[in-house]
This record gives sequence, structure tokens and C-alpha cells, in this order.
Amino acid sequence: MIGIVVQLAVSWLVVWLFEKGNLNCLGLLPAKKRLTDFGLFFSITAACSVFSFLLQMLIARQSWQLNPDISFLLIMKGTWFVIKSVLFEELIFRGVLLYILIKKIGAVKAIFISAAAFGMYHWFSHELWGNPVQMAIEFFTSGAMGLVLAYGYAKTFSLYVPVAIHFGWNIVQMVVFSGNTIGEQVFIEVLPRPVITVSYFNFFVMLFLPLLCCLAINGWMLKRYKQAKPPGAGNNT
Repeated sequence: MIGIVVQLAVSWLVVWLFEKGNLNCLGLLPAKKRLTDFGLFFSITAACSVFSFLLQMLIARQSWQLNPDISFLLIMKGTWFVIKSVLFEELIFRGVLLYILIKKIGAVKAIFISAAAFGMYHWFSHELWGNPVQMAIEFFTSGAMGLVLAYGYAKTFSLYVPVAIHFGWNIVQMVVFSGNTIGEQVFIEVLPRPVITVSYFNFFVMLFLPLLCCLAINGWMLKRYKQAKPPGAGNNT
């Protein structure tokens, strides 16, 4: 939590030096529309994330069972880890630096720069450096997600939408289905996995279709949103 506070302090300093502004550029203050947007985009993304596991069950015959060691404290720790990691990444890649880029070079270029940086960041956070194939896949998937997340901020000038999308995907992948490195959470995979031969087409459907659905639906929703105006220098409203 201290790290998030430091990020916010540094963010305030950067935007103050840039335009004598404040953290209103992040759209952090809760409001009815922002909270509604959060719930909507979180629900859409979480559903797409669940879809990825349903496809694994259907195509690869993988199965999950409730963690026999599940506890409230265990789930809270996992959820808190996801919240911290999402906020950490959002403040870096969709925070004041993206805001400044949008004002300096325009939204389109800023969004692509943010997405590319987000994709490359995951080479290191997922320890993929030196594996060209995995790096290319990660750059494509994380970069595509980064496009939608950055678009969400550029469209609303608030972190509520990108945080909702990011959190909706990660909470299902990491806590509901015990992915990544935080250990066993709500559901755990039944091992050993069945030996199933699938076509390349089915493999890529299983791997990429849920993410593409997530990006397409969220992108379509954001496109229909009215473009928010960037907060003015020193604007306190």
C-alpha cells in the first residue's frame, strides 16, 4: 500500500510540474457514473475471463474443483494482491504519463505508446526475456489489452474504466481459478490433465477467443461513450 501512496505522490508532483495541475486528471473521485461504469466493464470483462476457462473445459477437457483449503483470509489476501498489482500498473501505464502524452502528441499516438510499453513490461514481469516466441505472444496479448485500457482512460479521463477491465480479467484468472504465482485460491485444477489432442484452430480459439471477445466488447462499448474533456490546468471540479 505504501508503494501506491508513493506513486500517487509522484504522480501529483509530475502533473503539477507539467501544468500546475493536480490528480483530477486521473478521475479518482467517486461519482455515480464512474461507479456504474466500473460495475459494467468489470462484469463484461470477468464474464469473458470465465469464458476462457469454460473453453478449456470444453476443448481440452480440463477440470477444476473447489479448493479444500479455501478460507476467507486466503481469498482476501489473493484479492488484495490483485488490487495492488492492478493499481500499480494502471498508475504507471494509464496514469499521469498517459495524460501528458495525450496532451502533447494526441490520443491516438499516446494510446499506442502506452500499449506498447505495457506489452514490453510483461516480458519482464512474466520473466519471458530471451524466449522470442513467448515474448511475441505476450507483446500481442498484453499490448492488445493495453490498447483497450489506454482507450478507456483517453475516452473518460478516469482510471475507473481501465481499472475495472484490468481487475475483472485478473481476479478471475488469478483468484477464482488460481492462476499466476499467488497459489491456490477458489478453484484448483484437477491433475493430472487429460491427454487430449486438439487442432491448431481449436488451440488458438481456446487461447485467444476470450481475450478477443473482451477487447471487442469493451472497445465497442467505449466507442459509444461520449468523449470526456481533459481536466483543465488546476481544475478542481
